[in-house]
Amino acid sequence: MRAVVTRVKNASVVIDGEVHGQIGVGFLVLLGVHETDTEAEAKKIADKICGLRIFEDENEKMNVNPRDAGAAFLIISQFTLFADCRSRRPGFSHAARPETAIPLYELVIAECRERGFTVETGIFGADMQVYSQNDGPVTILLDTKEL
Repeated sequence: MRAVVTRVKNASVVIDGEVHGQIGVGFLVLLGVHETDTEAEAKKIADKICGLRIFEDENEKMNVNPRDAGAAFLIISQFTLFADCRSRRPGFSHAARPETAIPLYELVIAECRERGFTVETGIFGADMQVYSQNDGPVTILLDTKEL
């Protein structure tokens, strides 16, 4: 699984002209599911997202976790994170098919909520417009194969 985690001052997702999800301070998470991912990867990446200390403390050091920062999450499915770009036209054959990806995407969301976080989402497979006011900017790439 891969996640692009951006620290934001606010973020929202619009679907069919309507705001579907929005947060204030927190993380915008673009989440991609690989064809070989399992529940273990979903739990691993959720744990990492929920504990990622990238908010600043009183000394302006990234040392504060999202819970202590009062953060919320906006988690958006993003199959293009597994693009194969060896040619000029990306291929997506390694991204999980919906029957695999949807339950794992939903498991990441559930794991974050179980830890007490407010989680907003897009709609899997929908045409979405995602807006964010990045804070820092701070953007972290997570890959369960490297965690």
